[in-house]
Amino acid sequence: MQIYPSSPSGHAPTWPRPPACLRAGELDAPPVNARVAVAGLVILRQRPGTAKGVIFLTLEDETGVVNVIVWRHIYERFRRAVVAGRMLKVTGRMQRAHNVTHVLAEEIEDISPLLDQLLAEGTGRHMGSETRTDTWESRKGG
Repeated sequence: MQIYPSSPSGHAPTWPRPPACLRAGELDAPPVNARVAVAGLVILRQRPGTAKGVIFLTLEDETGVVNVIVWRHIYERFRRAVVAGRMLKVTGRMQRAHNVTHVLAEEIEDISPLLDQLLAEGTGRHMGSETRTDTWESRKGG
């Protein structure tokens, strides 16, 4: 079983990415049913009442978006990551239908600490040592 890796580049990426993860813009390359790994920011979580327990995730990276389908039994195994993760790594099978590409999730990992690394590099600050002092009350003026 092969996992298609990200194509090598001549420079270090500024976007944090676990090894062997494809970018959204590279998902046309692997064949249908190939096992792939993708990673990105969670920009959408949907759990329609008519979907019989299926959850739809949309991840975003520097090249585009990745549609992820999470079946109920996978959700039950990786519930914490699916519900709370801000940045996820998803390993699963490629599916294409009607010009739409999906990854059928088999494994889901919360990689949110990599997001903190990205934010720290962008601002020059170390996120782990910061303490948030503002509250909802202070922001609304009350």
